[in-house]
Amino acid sequence: MVRKALLYWPNIIGYFRIGLVFAAWASYETPAVFVSLYAIFTALDGVDGWLARRLGQTSRFGAWLDVVVDNLGRGMLWNQLYEWGWLVSTLEWCVFVCNHSDRGEHWKNSFTSSPTIIQAIMANGFRTPLGTWVVSGLHGLPLWLYGDQRGLLSHWLFLPLWIQALGTLVLAAGRLLALTVEVWCIWTHIKFLTNDELEEKKD
Repeated sequence: MVRKALLYWPNIIGYFRIGLVFAAWASYETPAVFVSLYAIFTALDGVDGWLARRLGQTSRFGAWLDVVVDNLGRGMLWNQLYEWGWLVSTLEWCVFVCNHSDRGEHWKNSFTSSPTIIQAIMANGFRTPLGTWVVSGLHGLPLWLYGDQRGLLSHWLFLPLWIQALGTLVLAAGRLLALTVEVWCIWTHIKFLTNDELEEKKD
């Protein structure tokens, strides 16, 4: 059964996405190649989940792998973009540990008692306008910033400066909304750990 899950088609897409991350990393200084590879990597993030549901090939390993690959790709890009990029990557890995250590594959559905804004963001597994905005901030902001640094927004897309600034603001706002969820997840996990310790001491 373990080997079967490893060879599920959605997970094979995950392995392919890992290859795309390393290929993009190797071509970072060649914008045309890098953007193409990273864009495919990002687009496939929506394909694996859809395919898993379509083929009935959902699995705990697949849910774990999906987030690992996402973090690997975004972490690579954030670390390449800025000296402080490791802070964003570290935060995302910390949230991964908090969510998957006790929630596992059902982490997206474990926010029923969270504040209204958190529930709204997480509703239907991000498949809402608000959730789409947040995911766009997560995936799109670092790529947009790469385009800004390399002058691609001006020379490739011919975007006026005000649209470039607006795009940055919209994506950054989506990323900040994601940050509210991340902080909530970390705080919830801290409470879970400390409450568990108190109960053990009482026993």
